[in-house]
Amino acid sequence: MAKKVLIISTSLRGGSNSDILANECAKGAKEAGHDVELLSLKGKDIKYCIGCLSCQRNGMCVLKDDVADIMAKVKDAEVIVYATPIYYYEMCGQMKTLLDRLNPLYSTDYSFRDIYMIATAAENDESAFEKAYNGLQGWVDCFEKASLKGMVGGGGIDAANIAASHVDVMKKAYELGREL
Repeated sequence: MAKKVLIISTSLRGGSNSDILANECAKGAKEAGHDVELLSLKGKDIKYCIGCLSCQRNGMCVLKDDVADIMAKVKDAEVIVYATPIYYYEMCGQMKTLLDRLNPLYSTDYSFRDIYMIATAAENDESAFEKAYNGLQGWVDCFEKASLKGMVGGGGIDAANIAASHVDVMKKAYELGREL
């Protein structure tokens, strides 16, 4: 059965390694018959959450930027795949900022159930992804109908725009898309 899949690439660098893997995941998901949207945070105006909690009182964020449009897409997706570079053993700052800003979704009838992560790191050790994965797990834990289903980690990707040469990781990203 076709699912509505949203893949969010959080790297701000054009043609980044996480973009490359996000595109490969999208390719697999489309070939599996899913309705896929690939969304990049590049060029998006995303302000920091100010912690006012107005969103919990009125269901909307008081900040005016591109997050309202992104939030609508997140709310309507059945599957969300976050693609991030690993910076200092953690998800990139723009991904964390987006997660913080999705706070208004807590009290809504959101559609997402399955959450995945694609991550790239210079270090070639599985432990390089643990903190980022655990950080995303913390966000998912706040949404009782959702669960974090898994991750594709591309370790040893230590230069710009080289993920495509890591055939094993490209295959894993593609297969993730096929199996959504």
